[in-house]
Amino acid sequence: MAVRIAIGAATKPPLFHYFRSAVNPTAGNSRLASFTTSASFSSKPAPRKLILYSKPGCCLCEGLKEKLDAAFSLSGPNFIGDVELQVRDITTNPEWEKLYQYEIPVLARVREDGVEETLPRLSPRLGVELVQKKIAAAFDQ
Repeated sequence: MAVRIAIGAATKPPLFHYFRSAVNPTAGNSRLASFTTSASFSSKPAPRKLILYSKPGCCLCEGLKEKLDAAFSLSGPNFIGDVELQVRDITTNPEWEKLYQYEIPVLARVREDGVEETLPRLSPRLGVELVQKKIAAAFDQ
């Protein structure tokens, strides 16, 4: 048994009329049209920021950089591709060098209030998926 659906002007559902009104404010429903023009969709959430303290010639730092690059490109439930990574060379700042000279590589997330929070050290043996999961979990706190 075949079902025929008429698509003429008289059979358009009311929802279509409202949608058309939102797209074309002169089409009849000015109340909906004024709502759609007053709504703001430009507010984006603040970007998530991650800092990697490292120095040239550090094999642990290079290994973590490679894993982070790979983790940023992975999709899935622990997606971190929207995280901004900043790599800081501790040899360019005496304060960083004093703080982290024996600890690098050091990862820190920047909280919404702008304060840096040092993350627990990641083992060099971790796989890329686990690095991604741990970074994502740090931002979900």
